[in-house]
Amino acid sequence: MTFARTVVFDLDGTLVDTAPDLIAALNFVLAREGLAPVPMKSARNMIGAGARKLIERGLEVDGRVVDTDELNRLTKDFIDYYAAHIADASRPFEGLEAALDDLAAQGCRFAVCTNKLEWLSKRLLDQLGLSGRFAAICGADTFGVSKPDPIILQQTVARAGGNIGATIMVGDAGPDVGVARRAGVPVIGVEFGYTDVPIAELKPDRLIGHMRELPAAVEGLSKAVSRA
Repeated sequence: MTFARTVVFDLDGTLVDTAPDLIAALNFVLAREGLAPVPMKSARNMIGAGARKLIERGLEVDGRVVDTDELNRLTKDFIDYYAAHIADASRPFEGLEAALDDLAAQGCRFAVCTNKLEWLSKRLLDQLGLSGRFAAICGADTFGVSKPDPIILQQTVARAGGNIGATIMVGDAGPDVGVARRAGVPVIGVEFGYTDVPIAELKPDRLIGHMRELPAAVEGLSKAVSRA
């Protein structure tokens, strides 16, 4: 059995259900501006493009548009609050650790490639006891580019000591499929994440509905790549 040696994961909505703490931080910022909170159900699909975009989307619900300086201030307030509450309610998706154990036993290494800030990503994974599983944890500020720019994925794999030609991306939304396609990497889409476009419509190479399905999906893609 030949597996891809490096499996690279998105973070929010793929490894960890971070929506409760992200939306709590968003609603904290909105409340300070005298705006109504955004309901969790509708706000989940606003996540995935970083803090600034989440705030912009939250403001748009109330028809608000702010200038760059105001957005910078709101983003700082958001990050300060979020950093202090980053793992209050965020948890790994069910089956994640068992799937990682299974893949690690087959010789895979793991990395995180996210549009979250690197230090926030590391803080979250530290608090959840997951950081040690990843050879590299890279965010939108690590290399100065964010997904879907292929440089962030290529450099994440390099930092993890992997080979881009033996890599699989796992994610929940358009930036993940996009970065994989641009880097020439096969991609597994998870159906339980955060996206305004259903992940199936983005046509990843494999779809999974639970982390227990991840090892088989990685195996299937690895075999397909080895035959190509």
